[in-house]
Amino acid sequence: MGSMSKKYDLYNGLPPHEKTSSTSREAAISMLPHAKAIRMKIYRMIDASGDNGLTVDEIEIAGSYIHQTASARVTELLQEGLIANSQRQRNTRQGRKASVWVTSGKEPPEQDQLNLFGDL
Repeated sequence: MGSMSKKYDLYNGLPPHEKTSSTSREAAISMLPHAKAIRMKIYRMIDASGDNGLTVDEIEIAGSYIHQTASARVTELLQEGLIANSQRQRNTRQGRKASVWVTSGKEPPEQDQLNLFGDL
């Protein structure tokens, strides 16, 4: 398993999900074939935004992602060390403060190698 599998022991090697919810676990399992590609798309979006960065809300809008998908992939990128919190905030569509994410300077592996959960 990849380096992230140790960080996801809490989730038994699956993408982040609510441990006590069977539907959340099923949703995490259903994302396994898609999560890697979405992670790289979101990484590229954040990278392309430069120092301006992006909030999860902005990622949802730009990528047409639901919140759960965008937020989970941002969490994975953060835990992999590929993005960082800029310590800035912007308002979401709902007027709430949201963290602005920027790339960390760490180069991502090739897309086919960015598999945070190993071969499940």
